[in-house]
Amino acid sequence: MIWLAILLAILALLALYGINLYNNLVRLKHNVSKAWSNIDVLLKQRHDELPKLVEVCRQYMQHERGTLEKVIAARQQVQQARSSGDMGALGQAESSLRLGLGNLFAVAEAYPDLKADENFQHLQTRISTLEESIADRREFYNESVNQNNIQIEQFPDVLLTRLFAFKPAELLEFSEADTQDPDLKALFQG
Repeated sequence: MIWLAILLAILALLALYGINLYNNLVRLKHNVSKAWSNIDVLLKQRHDELPKLVEVCRQYMQHERGTLEKVIAARQQVQQARSSGDMGALGQAESSLRLGLGNLFAVAEAYPDLKADENFQHLQTRISTLEESIADRREFYNESVNQNNIQIEQFPDVLLTRLFAFKPAELLEFSEADTQDPDLKALFQG
């Protein structure tokens, strides 16, 4: 009789542990989704601002068509990667876009009228603020992904995660080009 009570108590504890673990895994999965949603909102806002910036620049920068076209092409790549949810492709597209924006802002230095244009200044500030927010949200997203991935790989949790088919999430990584300054010398040659 006492053995039956002990066995039932052990089974009850295991059931409570399983329920708690499952609920924690669901919470982590939804934290990753929420963190991605926060990034996606900022990417959409920046996506909406870029055509305005390009148009303002186009009015002043008749000889820098290649720089503007690179920003436009990178914007389209980011949109496609966002739509598909491919974090690897998004990281690469974001790197191209950030590099293109850095080059665009660097080239804009050679156009005093453009730098003084109120619309350009507003858009440049707005996009720079969005870039900082994206970096912050990306850090939060990657931390959420990391917590999720650690949890689903730990023992004995991995037994339950396999049973319920919890999948690891993919980090959002950008290339090292994001941390490098644009090559101003190359931009003003040719």
